[in-house]
Amino acid sequence: MQEVIAKLEPKVTLQSALDHGLTEEEFERIKKILGRIPTFTELGIFSVMWSEHCSYKNSIGLLKTLPRSGGRLLVGAGEENAGLIDIGDGLAVAFKIESHNHPSAVEPYQGAATGVGGIMRDVFTMGARPIASLNSLRFGSLKNARTRFLFEGVVKGIGDYGNSFGVPTVAGEVYFDESYQDNPLVNAMAVGIVKKEHVASAVAKGSGNKVMIVGSSTGRDGIHGATFASEEISEKSESKRPSVQVGDPFTEKLLLEASLEIIRNGWLVGIQDMGAAGIACSTSEMSAKGKSGMIVDLDKVPLREDGMTAYEIMLSESQERMLCVVKPGCENNVKEVFEKWDLNCEIVGEVTDEPLLKIYREGELKAEIPPFELVLGGGAPVYIRETKEPGYLKSIRSFDFSSLPEAKDLTEVFEKVFSSPNIASKKWVYEQYDSMVRTNTVVGPGCDAAVVYLKDTDKALVMKTDCNGRYVYLNPKEGTKIAVAEAARNIVCSGGVPLGVTNCLNFGNPYKPEIYWQFKQAIEGMGEACRFFDTPVTGGNVSFYNESPNTAVYPTPTIGMVGLIEGLDKITTSFFKNEGDLIYLLGEDFEELGGSEYLKVVHNKVAGDSPKLDLYIEKKLQNSVLGLIEKKIILSAHDISDGGIICAIAECCIINEENPIGAEATIPVKTRKDFSLFSESQSRIIVSINRNNKNEFEEFLKDKKQFFTFIGKTGGNHLKVNDKINIPLNKLIDLYFSTISRIMNV
Repeated sequence: MQEVIAKLEPKVTLQSALDHGLTEEEFERIKKILGRIPTFTELGIFSVMWSEHCSYKNSIGLLKTLPRSGGRLLVGAGEENAGLIDIGDGLAVAFKIESHNHPSAVEPYQGAATGVGGIMRDVFTMGARPIASLNSLRFGSLKNARTRFLFEGVVKGIGDYGNSFGVPTVAGEVYFDESYQDNPLVNAMAVGIVKKEHVASAVAKGSGNKVMIVGSSTGRDGIHGATFASEEISEKSESKRPSVQVGDPFTEKLLLEASLEIIRNGWLVGIQDMGAAGIACSTSEMSAKGKSGMIVDLDKVPLREDGMTAYEIMLSESQERMLCVVKPGCENNVKEVFEKWDLNCEIVGEVTDEPLLKIYREGELKAEIPPFELVLGGGAPVYIRETKEPGYLKSIRSFDFSSLPEAKDLTEVFEKVFSSPNIASKKWVYEQYDSMVRTNTVVGPGCDAAVVYLKDTDKALVMKTDCNGRYVYLNPKEGTKIAVAEAARNIVCSGGVPLGVTNCLNFGNPYKPEIYWQFKQAIEGMGEACRFFDTPVTGGNVSFYNESPNTAVYPTPTIGMVGLIEGLDKITTSFFKNEGDLIYLLGEDFEELGGSEYLKVVHNKVAGDSPKLDLYIEKKLQNSVLGLIEKKIILSAHDISDGGIICAIAECCIINEENPIGAEATIPVKTRKDFSLFSESQSRIIVSINRNNKNEFEEFLKDKKQFFTFIGKTGGNHLKVNDKINIPLNKLIDLYFSTISRIMNV
């Protein structure tokens, strides 16, 4: 290996490495790999590539235990920019979810906006056209002024970027809890469609093939964004604003069209988004995947700031950029396309057979690194951390629910729970999103899951994000299984068959044994559930260090799931359709209140164990509902989750705000009315049917040995439950649809 020239760079010492977030052991490992002390540019490259955000060094050992193949999966988990699943007729769905938590905590608008932009690029670098955007958001209490500031900024950032880019935001979830007060969670998901023959790969191979940077110019924004995302939020985080990227959705729209054009024309060997760690990441990962090397001249990179060093150019996370490896003779074709779209397109280097990444600036060799040593699955360190069951579990799980005072006024209690920001409609949020752009959206925000029609087919995609952090806090393994099961249940209630999962695993500091125990348990639960439902994990994101000096967030393994509807007549929604229909409960209640909204809102407690989940019972329920939909027996289906059965019935009455329909229901009570009404037992769905289908409906369920209970009928302009609750629909509508807007307009 030739000596690297570094005349104008700072001297590298152990302290330099520590300042870059590396450990002494890792610094020694770098010196061994290189056979010398790294240059300052090389140190920067190693620091971002070996950061938690890029290397997954504390998680990859456990992630490999997840089901990462099978079903209709076309590429293995983590092999490409996004997951890819075959949906028939020569089509595939590409999808992925990622976090932008730390940037959003210090600059909510740009943090959230660039999170959306980044995940869109991951999808369209697969050759897929994005057709939908989803999100999963967590904030502190809305009573807090800073929470409202973060909430408003994040929602506006998501809306402005998605609306300008021209992709509908069709679904999501928003939770509020004090554990997220200092460290909000902002998880963005994108879904796209591609013909299988046009799928692109993030690979560099073929000696002499040209390497091009396309898209926006490179500036100093976002430098060390990856390492910033790999440390805890603190008072110093405000000084990290330069680590938050700045996005331009209009440029990204141009980049999308140009990228898809060159992919469809077959001019590329490979293409990769420049997200976290920028050029450092794309050059090293593409080279490692192709078992190749690259020579890169940073003087050729289009810059928007003067005097940028090799270190700054390599680590910049400026948005809307791609790295392309172009087939021989196609360079001018690619350049013409990008010039047509008024975007930069410059040859900055070439692929080599020698597995070395050589970086030049102003004629000097600034870095010379074997790319395989930088990447996940290659030379990047892998750690399995110490685990220890958290001490809090024993005490909170032993909580005696019989000690709770029985509610005297069930109507008052119901109104309090139903108007909780966690239960209430997120209309204030999704009204800021364009959910109908491209005119493919069949079912948008507000129902169990979003449904997007695939034009010129008889197919639709169903998509959902899901996780109850309280359940995972109380029981990480069971809570994560529930997240997978509920996502699948929501897809089934919409008429879809679950296909696969992407995940965004939001946890605290993995060096703390209690946190790592939570993480390990969650992975075990996810693996068990995904294997059972045959929904392989296509990839995703791990976000550690989600904590502040005050607290760690609830462990929040967000599940993003995609399903398929074959036959548009199977699309099902959650609201009641007609007066006089019959209402049934599928599934059984066990009065489980651990981690429930009732317990938190009414008694200000998070205690007990999470609800239990029997995967066989859950699967039987889902198969039963899909069978009923296939036979066109049911008119609506809505799963019971947060707030229990009474909140679910109320939602069925009013989700269709333009045509609300009342109901009269008798809910079976096991021991206490409040426990039965607000229980969050799993594997339960409310369905409505035409009374003429009663016999066929019941015979079908008896044949399937599916537990069911007739609970009432639709009609009128009130919700009446157990002769104890009688509320006009206009009041329900006000409680449900106006709560958050009233708080935010204070």
